Amino acid sequence: MKRVLVAGATGYLGGFVAREFKARGHFVRALARSPRKLDPVAGSLDEVVRAEVTRPETLEHVCDGIDVVFSSIGITRQRDKLTFRDVDYHGNVNLLAAAQRASVGTFVYVSVFDGPGLRHLDIVDAHEAFVDDLKASGIDYAVLRPNAYFSDMTEFLEMARNGRIYLIGSGHTRVNPIHGADLAEACVDAMDGGNREIDVGGPDVLTYREVADLAFRTLGRRARITAVPLWAVTATIAVTRVFSRHRAGLLAFFTTAMTRDAVAPATGSRRLSEHFAAVAGREAADTREPRS
Repeated sequence: MKRVLVAGATGYLGGFVAREFKARGHFVRALARSPRKLDPVAGSLDEVVRAEVTRPETLEHVCDGIDVVFSSIGITRQRDKLTFRDVDYHGNVNLLAAAQRASVGTFVYVSVFDGPGLRHLDIVDAHEAFVDDLKASGIDYAVLRPNAYFSDMTEFLEMARNGRIYLIGSGHTRVNPIHGADLAEACVDAMDGGNREIDVGGPDVLTYREVADLAFRTLGRRARITAVPLWAVTATIAVTRVFSRHRAGLLAFFTTAMTRDAVAPATGSRRLSEHFAAVAGREAADTREPRS
């Protein structure tokens, strides 16, 4: 049994990772700014530590007695005026420093598929700048680079429910997204696997137009798909950057993701069609529940 610190357990992937470590018999400590957000995974946690990666003074003892640190720390929705550099880079650097002080043996980190080739994007550069520091730290490490999560694809279901799906560009670029549980297994395997940099995707290679069609079929609706020209999105990014560099950075990232092939080595067995059906089924059940 190893003692593991999971940073990011309140997020989509981190929750699955905490469950997977616990299922394999390890001691799991979770770090969270708001511990109540860990309630969905409370049964998989042995210990909870309140801390913020952007405040290094709160991390002084979070790695004490820990063998492995896992981090999927990153920012999507901006809060407290924090930037990608503040959280995705400096936050993880602070956590790495705490791991080094505690003589942690291994640090497992999740970056982005083809990260080294996408450093012109703010969010990716923040991730890969930390990877540079991790490699230079002397600590044993593993960096996983997934191409897309099933949680990202769920946005297609939401658009389909609203009646129309908007694609950036033609929608003919390909991706093989991965379920969080399958990726969690790869993350835990990486702790002892010996591979230091691992590209990973799911079992199904689909175009974004095929993902959109699947979303409509799942809901039993006629497909209504609009392809937004790349030039229009590029112009929107330029205007958005004037008001919010963070939002512009996210839009640039998603635009790049939807307009270039991102097919990673396949792993896992969970299929996007099954995920869509499960999400749609849960939401249908919720709407049928009587209100008290």
